[in-house]
Amino acid sequence: MTTFSVLDLSPIVEGGGVAQSLRNTLDLAQHAERWGFHRYWVAEHHNMPGIASAATSVVIGHVGAGTKTIRVGAGGIMLPNHAPLQIAEQFGTLEALFPGRVDLGLGRAPGTDQVTAHALRRTLASDPNDFPRDVVELMHYLQPAEPGRRVRAFPGEGADIEIWILGSSLFGAQLAAMLGLPFAFASHFAPAQMMEAIQIYRSRFTPSDRLDKPYLMLGVSVVAADADDQAKLIASSQQQAFVRMRTGQPGPLPPPVEGYIDKIGPAEKGLLAEVLSRSIVGSPAVVEAGLKAFIERTGAEELMITSQVFDHTARLRSYELVGEMRARL
Repeated sequence: MTTFSVLDLSPIVEGGGVAQSLRNTLDLAQHAERWGFHRYWVAEHHNMPGIASAATSVVIGHVGAGTKTIRVGAGGIMLPNHAPLQIAEQFGTLEALFPGRVDLGLGRAPGTDQVTAHALRRTLASDPNDFPRDVVELMHYLQPAEPGRRVRAFPGEGADIEIWILGSSLFGAQLAAMLGLPFAFASHFAPAQMMEAIQIYRSRFTPSDRLDKPYLMLGVSVVAADADDQAKLIASSQQQAFVRMRTGQPGPLPPPVEGYIDKIGPAEKGLLAEVLSRSIVGSPAVVEAGLKAFIERTGAEELMITSQVFDHTARLRSYELVGEMRARL
């Protein structure tokens, strides 16, 4: 049986605000826990007016404090923005607060544009190509104490934190395989290289102290509703958001628009066909069939479900419907 989890971008909706978004995030996490989802991840993005999870470790603490059993973590932390020691300390703190429940997904993208990346780091001297070295350094800080270690992570040292490599290209698949770590591929927004990344990860995987065989998670965008037409309408919010973001006009998540696809040009339709080619939208029967086909094609051990939905009640319903079909997939 495939494991199901949640990726929440903590959407800030038009007419809403950050405080409401974060309340909704906790409410969704509490529902997801009751519905049997395995883990709940939030992601690091910056200078994005529609996403409230920029202070990712703080949001994870918010979710962890309001839940009891579901795993909580980052999908992911964009490591080039941070010193590995800082992340070891932050997630060591989270693990001390929520023992045995903390995941740390690591990505090499900045999670923003280059101007904002400079504002975050004060310098762009750090190189995303240093990502493998930074991952190894971070893992070193989280290992048990060794004689002669001059720099130690307090908290963090010896913490039981599950580390993941994230990717939207082939690079992450290669690194996860080399380090013997679980791999999460962002097929919910970068599906083009998904199958090749899966093949590379599985064929090149080297067992490690952390993992003895490949473990693959795939991101899937799902909008489920009680009827197909209702789901298609709800999904138009995410479609609008992608078009705005890719055309340099990011903003809060907009409300649904009836017949949105029919109102946009061929370039925008082509963009959505590419970016959302793996998305699954529809009634429970349609979504279950789509998820089953996706699992059969990829063999993923786990799916990370993301649902960018304007109305919080409709978003809860979408996850509830997926939770009901989880045991059959």
